[in-house]
Amino acid sequence: MKTVLIIDDDRLFLNYLGDYIHERCPSLDVVTCDDPFRGLAAITSDIDLLLLDLEMPGIDGRKLLDYALSKGLDRSHIIILSGHDADYLHACIPMGECLAVMNKHEARQKEVLDMIFDSLQQKSEGP
Repeated sequence: MKTVLIIDDDRLFLNYLGDYIHERCPSLDVVTCDDPFRGLAAITSDIDLLLLDLEMPGIDGRKLLDYALSKGLDRSHIIILSGHDADYLHACIPMGECLAVMNKHEARQKEVLDMIFDSLQQKSEGP
């Protein structure tokens, strides 16, 4: 089973996204955390996809990204989400720092996430 960890202090968005992934891709193990400090303990090198909110109180997504990388999580398994536009996000998190930076409210960005979730689902189910 593939594991998706979502760390976002916006509980409504966190619950929505967690439920959405579980419904769309039932073979994925979705773990959610609304407290970035508690989220630190859940970050391991074997997570298949880590979704991080960029702006959170106390510790932001940039620091969590750095922590995840220090724990051995591959950059290609991390996506940063934010309500900011793409230009702002790319200025904060340059290309190559993680798999993607995305606006969490844009429909076109959701299509990209859907492709990623579907790919993980297929890998989880095996050949």
